[in-house]
Amino acid sequence: MTSQFKGQSVIITGAGKGIGRACAIEMAKRGAKVIAMARTQADLDSLAQETGCSSITVDLMDNSAARAAMKDAGTCNFLINCAGTNVLETVLGMTEEGYEAVMGINLRAALICAQEFARARVAAGGDGAILNVTSIAGHRGFQEHLCYAASKAGLEGATRVMAKELGPHGIRVNAVAPTVTMTELAAAAWSDPAKKDPMMVRHPIGRFAEVEDVARSIVMLLSDDAPMVTGATLPIDGGFLAV
Repeated sequence: MTSQFKGQSVIITGAGKGIGRACAIEMAKRGAKVIAMARTQADLDSLAQETGCSSITVDLMDNSAARAAMKDAGTCNFLINCAGTNVLETVLGMTEEGYEAVMGINLRAALICAQEFARARVAAGGDGAILNVTSIAGHRGFQEHLCYAASKAGLEGATRVMAKELGPHGIRVNAVAPTVTMTELAAAAWSDPAKKDPMMVRHPIGRFAEVEDVARSIVMLLSDDAPMVTGATLPIDGGFLAV
């Protein structure tokens, strides 16, 4: 237990599972007050028992609910936009429902949450940081990831605009682009050697990411150890994009 973020607060969307949950645990360990947002109450209840965090149950597909949840969270020092979803569809097979689900959560909700966070921070005098979780799928073409890739590449573009506009207020904005990360869902999806092995050989470090790997990198970007880093996208990919 450290006091790196003592007296500071962080809003984390998608905090019930996966990378978001790992971020909540890591930030709480380092002294931050965590306000966790997710759709599933049971996930938030177990996270609260583990970390002592506050929680807000919200479906971020609902724009008004997303704005209300951010206002309920209050003025915080940091925002981690981690809520995400995917619907596997090809270019020829894309549906309007799939598009709306993926773009609504991965991009629109992230922009709404960032906007509300920034408005509160500016009203409070500025400073703080936003971290958007994207994906290597925004940099390389993966089959059946049409809308997912568009949403993540779009969020990286938005990250740069946010950094430009919010920098004068002392608000840093960055993104991380993880590779395959071993959440429960990913572990099942990549268990087939026929699928796993060709992807694994493209990782010089020789493994996929764990949720803790991503969370620790996010913590670094939010911390005082990265005071001049803004508008950047950090690959957390074991070298995937380098080769």
